[in-house]
Amino acid sequence: MNSVRKALATLSLIPASFAVGDTTEYPLSITNCGQEIPFSSAPKRAVTIGQSATEILYALGVGDRLEGTSVWFNPVLPEFQEINAGVERIADNDPSFEAVVNKHPDLVAAQYEWHVGPTGSVATRDQFHDLGIATYIMPADCDTKENATGGDGTRTAAFSIDSIYKGITELATIFDVKDAGKSLVTELESREQNAITEAKKLDLPDDLSAVFWFSSPDGSADPYVAGRLGAPGYMMDKLGIRNVIQSDEEWPVVGWESIARSDPDIIVVARMDRRRYAADSVETKLEFLHHDPVAREMSAVKNDRIIEMDAHAMSATMRTIFGLETLVDALSTLSFER
Repeated sequence: MNSVRKALATLSLIPASFAVGDTTEYPLSITNCGQEIPFSSAPKRAVTIGQSATEILYALGVGDRLEGTSVWFNPVLPEFQEINAGVERIADNDPSFEAVVNKHPDLVAAQYEWHVGPTGSVATRDQFHDLGIATYIMPADCDTKENATGGDGTRTAAFSIDSIYKGITELATIFDVKDAGKSLVTELESREQNAITEAKKLDLPDDLSAVFWFSSPDGSADPYVAGRLGAPGYMMDKLGIRNVIQSDEEWPVVGWESIARSDPDIIVVARMDRRRYAADSVETKLEFLHHDPVAREMSAVKNDRIIEMDAHAMSATMRTIFGLETLVDALSTLSFER
């Protein structure tokens, strides 16, 4: 599908009124993660809970309306360093409800429903709405996903990159910057297609397999690895790689003995600045893989087929496409002779 047709398909996911004209007509109402959210005008003050929403708003050119950010995994993208330096980071991880409200936002944009949702760790949507503060949750975390299961949730169908484009388009509509939204979607579509095209030139083995390791409570504990339907599953599907983890959970805990029996050809490890768990550190992950008596026997370890990827790219975010590029670049340097 060419970029024009794909952009039209993306716009078809949202109400037809969004796709008419270059400016937003208010009052505006958006159905977001099961709730109807009204906007009388474009937000002037916003707070983000999650790096995905933050970087999308920067990319849309409305960073000057951000009063605070929170929940960071990796450094901000280089092109946004200057604008980001002028925005307060309320918290590296979960902010308090009071800290968010004290910024007097018109809108709170969240990456994960477990931060702002029915049992939100920061607050429920109703708590914000009762104060006249609109909320927006990135569709990638609720479209084809059930978050009532606890933890990181369970996918009810495979993650689609269209949910990222939908979030970009809706935020661009909310902030009355539709043209910026269209440009960003077009750019990301182009990068996605270029990465897939480059991968086809690599002539990868038909039976290539992989596991994506996000983190672990400590260096030797069973790891949080990517289920088959999340963002890493999307990357693997696009490149014809089999995920050795077949769970529908977003990030199930799987024992190393089970992973070793599957013997993936590739291990992709998350690189992040966050330090919530001991194995957040990529150095800790690599130390474990090379010295654990079970893990070190895997083909991927023995043949040095371990790929580092930004943790944020492993989540369902705009950076997932950058992760696809990282994976293709790394695969071009690896040997798969057996």
